[in-house]
Amino acid sequence: MHSAMLSKTHFNGYDVINVNNGPWRVCTHHDRLASFGTREEAMAFAASLPAHQERTAMRAQESVVEMKAPEAKKTAPKAKSNKSKK
Repeated sequence: MHSAMLSKTHFNGYDVINVNNGPWRVCTHHDRLASFGTREEAMAFAASLPAHQERTAMRAQESVVEMKAPEAKKTAPKAKSNKSKK
């Protein structure tokens, strides 16, 4: 029976993964960004990317709630002018 060999490093918000001595892959949770022949190349690529922060459903939901229900601004009613009609 054969078992898979997995090497995984988390760097700068990205996963640097190698399975069964194949290519090194730089990934997020949802996307594979690039593949490289060596670990050093993959780590250099992950270091060159901007820091990745995964959006969670809770954060997304909070921003939607803020957009839908802004704080109500109370304003005084406009004064009516007393112009006489001719």
